[in-house]
Amino acid sequence: MKRVANYRLTDAHIKEALNVAADSDARVATALNLIGLPTARKRAHGFDSLARIVVGQQVSTRAAEAISQRLVAALNGQLEPQELLSSDENTLRAAGLSRQKISYLRSLATAVIEGDLPLSELPKMPDDEVLERITAIRGFGAWSAHMYLMFSLGRTDIWPSGDLAVRVGFGRLLGLTERPTPKETERLAGPFSPYKSSLALFCWHYYSSVPDEKI
Repeated sequence: MKRVANYRLTDAHIKEALNVAADSDARVATALNLIGLPTARKRAHGFDSLARIVVGQQVSTRAAEAISQRLVAALNGQLEPQELLSSDENTLRAAGLSRQKISYLRSLATAVIEGDLPLSELPKMPDDEVLERITAIRGFGAWSAHMYLMFSLGRTDIWPSGDLAVRVGFGRLLGLTERPTPKETERLAGPFSPYKSSLALFCWHYYSSVPDEKI
């Protein structure tokens, strides 16, 4: 795994971005005063992080971490494409992976080895091209690509409208009476560009910090 040299979704950027958002929207300002800033969630860039996104699909954070640890141990400490492809299904199942997730991980490993997903080139690509490359792999939808763009590549204008917690947190933040749809969330977040990644982090923070629907 490697660190991205131009990683921009840092604590300093998040602070600057949300202060700009607060200056233009009183609701953000009120919420910011109430719960404070979210922190950056930086992850390494590489196969390991993409594989962990698959592992974490539709399970709790705690369960995902436990499965990831067992998977790494089963692969002799190397969560790498060739190691994964060389392992038999029983070994991977014993680590806690479903057959579907094993299929997804093998598709990912194959794409990396065959060059369909050139990991070293992703940091140089624009957001939409990274999204296209990742979602071309079986098991990777827009949400998975958005997580990688934000946390492993540090892109600053990503809006994961398909994430339920983002939508709920955003709806509460804006004082909406009903949960916005992904399409509505996309429209309502438009004015916050080019700082939508920081806004998404803030929505997650708000979702977990303010359980009721009042600021």
